[in-house]
Amino acid sequence: MKTQLNDMPSHPWLGAPIDARSLFAPEQAALMATLRGLAPTDWGREALPGWTVRDLAAHILGDFYGRLARDRDDHQEGPTFVPGETLEAFIHRINQEWVDAYRRVSPAVLTDTLGLIGEQIAHHFEATDPDAPSLGVSWAGVDPAPMWLDSARDLTEFWTHRQQIRHAVGQATDSDPRLLSVVLDTFMRALPHTLREVTAPTGTQVQVRIDALAGGTWTATATADAWSLAEPDNKRPDALVGLDTETAWRLCTRGIQPDTALARARIDGDRELAEAACRIVSIVY
Repeated sequence: MKTQLNDMPSHPWLGAPIDARSLFAPEQAALMATLRGLAPTDWGREALPGWTVRDLAAHILGDFYGRLARDRDDHQEGPTFVPGETLEAFIHRINQEWVDAYRRVSPAVLTDTLGLIGEQIAHHFEATDPDAPSLGVSWAGVDPAPMWLDSARDLTEFWTHRQQIRHAVGQATDSDPRLLSVVLDTFMRALPHTLREVTAPTGTQVQVRIDALAGGTWTATATADAWSLAEPDNKRPDALVGLDTETAWRLCTRGIQPDTALARARIDGDRELAEAACRIVSIVY
């Protein structure tokens, strides 16, 4: 199940555009339901190494504020790179600075603020032009990225952080296919970039198939210059990787490592190509 725009993609190697605009409101509602259902002791549970549930909620709020300030309000001030700093180091540093500052804020205030600003985020994304140029998506290898990919990337981040909160308090992954299908579809747009250093004859195909209602099939094809998710020829792929939904999203967000995913995967065809596909990362890591 996929939510995609009908127009031809502006970056055909990324595959058909994804329209995530209508999904920010249900994702926001799900986040608020999760946070409002937490017990007082849940806020101090570890959600990520070094971060509690409260820290992760504060990080989500920082993402909300950053998006509105930058895209809606054209606010030009904010943190900048220090000399020699990589993108990954910059992002980790400013995220930690924000979380440290918000440790003085109570869970109740944090929840109320997330409710207010999260509604504005949903309205903002609903009004975006999916074909407009936007922030680069490093893990897909495109900068600037079309807004459809940038916004879908943000949806995956919000969704992933909500699952991390759920897991921290003993809840399972939310399997709602409305959201999970688009999250997985977005994560798979990293396949061409993942395979960028794999040399293969033109026409070689690597296919990832994810089971269940929220899953789907994505085929990366080697072209003369790069790998592409454009519509493939109808032939048997040279390598097929079959994953369940839990393994797939955890792999893409490095909740598990490639070796673990490979041990769970169903592989048919070229093992080396399958292993290369399982190096996929769909976050800044």
